[in-house]
Amino acid sequence: MAGKKLTHVDAAGRPKMVNVGAKADTDRVAIARGLVKMQSATFKLIQSGGTAKGDVLTTAQLAGITAAKKTSDLIPLCHPILISHVSIEFSPDKAKSTIGITATVASTGKTGVEMEALTAVAVTALTIYDMCKAVDRGMKIENIRLVKKSGGKSGTIELE
Repeated sequence: MAGKKLTHVDAAGRPKMVNVGAKADTDRVAIARGLVKMQSATFKLIQSGGTAKGDVLTTAQLAGITAAKKTSDLIPLCHPILISHVSIEFSPDKAKSTIGITATVASTGKTGVEMEALTAVAVTALTIYDMCKAVDRGMKIENIRLVKKSGGKSGTIELE
């Protein structure tokens, strides 16, 4: 990491938005993941659709898609971008009472979609928590991270 600098800070240490005007448009994809741990009874409620607030996973999926589209409204120095695709997939694990979340975001443009994918996972997990907190306040949202990105000058980076 020697020689690397923060890109969103100017010489005086003030926040700045990166100028991406000279960058070429490229196809960009980012994949992020996270996990929600819960009690087995909560997991069963989600799987059976028995929560008082309705279909947890469909609602969380829609929340995650919306979050990806609204990322620049939430993160001050994030560029508003035209997103061409967002998907939210779930990996329920009954034995561990967990729901894995994977968000994939795609765009063609001058800047990446990593923040959109990460935001999608975070809001999806928060929505699961919100819809189930009445029965399980001990749920844990864990390990939200970028697992892959492609496009742009740095090309493809696989972290998992």
